[in-house]
Amino acid sequence: MRKLLNLRWIALLAVTFTANAQQEKGIIGSTNWLNNWTEFKPAKTEYNETNQILYGKITTNTTLLKKNTYLLQGPVYVTNNAVLTIEPGTVIKGDSETNGALVITKGAQIIANGTETDPIVFTSNKPVKKAGDWAGLIILGDAPINKFGGTSSIAYDLDPASTIYGGTNPTATSGVLRFLRVEFAGKKIKGFKDYNALTLAAVGNKTVIENVMCSFSASNSLEVLGGELAMKNIVSLRSSGDDFRFTQGTQCKMDNSLAVRHSLYSGATRARCMNVNSYDKKEEADFSKKLSSVVATNCTLVNTTENLAADITSGLVKEAVFVGDNTTFALKNSVISGFMPAVIIDDEVKPEAGGLKKIALSQLYFNYCKGNVFIENTTNNEDLEDYYGNPQFSNLYESTPNDVLFIDIKSATKNPDFRVQIGKITASK
Repeated sequence: MRKLLNLRWIALLAVTFTANAQQEKGIIGSTNWLNNWTEFKPAKTEYNETNQILYGKITTNTTLLKKNTYLLQGPVYVTNNAVLTIEPGTVIKGDSETNGALVITKGAQIIANGTETDPIVFTSNKPVKKAGDWAGLIILGDAPINKFGGTSSIAYDLDPASTIYGGTNPTATSGVLRFLRVEFAGKKIKGFKDYNALTLAAVGNKTVIENVMCSFSASNSLEVLGGELAMKNIVSLRSSGDDFRFTQGTQCKMDNSLAVRHSLYSGATRARCMNVNSYDKKEEADFSKKLSSVVATNCTLVNTTENLAADITSGLVKEAVFVGDNTTFALKNSVISGFMPAVIIDDEVKPEAGGLKKIALSQLYFNYCKGNVFIENTTNNEDLEDYYGNPQFSNLYESTPNDVLFIDIKSATKNPDFRVQIGKITASK
């Protein structure tokens, strides 16, 4: 009888383990939601010539029409609580020579409500496009940040008085970003902070941000400074900087999002898929305010280099995720594929003092990573491997080539499909 009971327990554990192993991880969807609105080869895409110029300040409610193609000449500020509405299918080009940028100032709104078959596109005005051709899209709100004084100003080469962000309203709205692409932005200007493709500063939780793609940024794809917001279906393609950077006490939920890196496109400085911090400088942080808390679910973080071993040997492959001190971070039901290592935790975090309680890494699929979780500046991670390898976290470990793991990432005729082939999620360590 005892032997039979043991067999039953073994069978039950096997069924449970198999079910867990087959659980969907990474980006999900009954169909490939990257279809139609994304563009993975934007340098080859041609748009109409510009026939309308935007410059200076937009102070009244304004609509940009699909029939026109617009040029951002220098920084363009939407001010005076105005609403800028952009029709689906509209193309806006950033002028390279004048550092074209669109700044939605505090109190103003952008309604960029594209559709799956008619997305809104921000791109370069150069005939041969490259990363950093123009500045980027900047949205400033009045939700809380944790810098002393409760407000700050963007440190780009912009008018400081027009780039103030931060306040006390977490439910504020800065508008809608839906089915929108930002291509070849992130300009670097000597003496100033580099632009991001998309900067969200103190944005409130009534703002809608979904189905947004940032491609070939010379700096970060998306930087979130404080605020309280939720995002889903966000795509970052071959950013030179971080794909998703969070700081200044941001309270953010990110769902079903994708970061596609390549060793040869990363910048000279360290760049990650996710970079989570509570402050830029500790001495500027007001610890009476909320520290950063980021929850990311069903995300796929993938390095698509074709020769991972050689790139690792050459030092071109870095970590996928960095978690700073004094932050709360959860990454769940996600895939990290092709990094060295998968996650690095700030060396100010002390595991022996309970420092890992705020860092939840669970139901993850660590694939083809040279090392999984490390404390910064250490080489021995046995304790962390044991901790996050505990069955309670339900993490899986494997070494499956990307072109086998994902449904179709090398399609020559259609958009790639970065959903995991369920049958490839195995239980080997």
